[in-house]
Amino acid sequence: MSYLIYSVEDDSDIARIINLTLTKQGYTVETFSTGSLFLTKMKEKKPDLLLLDLMLPDYNGFDIIRKIRSDKTNDEMQIMIVSAKNQIIDKVDGLDLGADDYLEKPFDILELISRVSAKFRRYENQQVVESGNLRIDNRKHICQIHDKEISLTNAQFTILFTLMKKNNQVVSRDELLSKLWGDSQACESRTIDVHINSLRSKLGEEGKKIVAVYGIGYRFVL
Repeated sequence: MSYLIYSVEDDSDIARIINLTLTKQGYTVETFSTGSLFLTKMKEKKPDLLLLDLMLPDYNGFDIIRKIRSDKTNDEMQIMIVSAKNQIIDKVDGLDLGADDYLEKPFDILELISRVSAKFRRYENQQVVESGNLRIDNRKHICQIHDKEISLTNAQFTILFTLMKKNNQVVSRDELLSKLWGDSQACESRTIDVHINSLRSKLGEEGKKIVAVYGIGYRFVL
């Protein structure tokens, strides 16, 4: 199951329970005892779901959520707060900042599994995007037009999937660069234009749906 979960939890017993429980469900789980360790790892690879304790030894969990949601390239990352803080204001603040769910400690194992399963189903539903005769499946890494597979490079596939998922929204060149190469600044933004031109050529008529937005980036017109 290609669904990566990061658990940020400083209580070793709870961290072990979360890891063992979700690993047995088939998820890939990595555990971090501090916010710093998590943020360092996230620069290398982003999770699909973050389970976040609010009271960490080095970070306030709310600050971590702010940091994540301030970067548009993290929009697809799901965040579930797992905290002993049970005041309604804590829940409201967490959800308002960009968390997707809030699970109180102590929690029941079955409830944890149920909530994570719901997040996974939502993730699965977002992995296939269609527009007219064009279909792209991120799980199988397949792009098709009229059920005929179109050969795309990894960069072209990532760009197309990102644009189609944004559903007519403008995606900046910088955001696309970040999707391709993370925090690396080794490539210039015009590299995206080269990939777009090649992508349009391969997609034919469907490629005309990729529209340039002057001075910003591109959007896909569904």
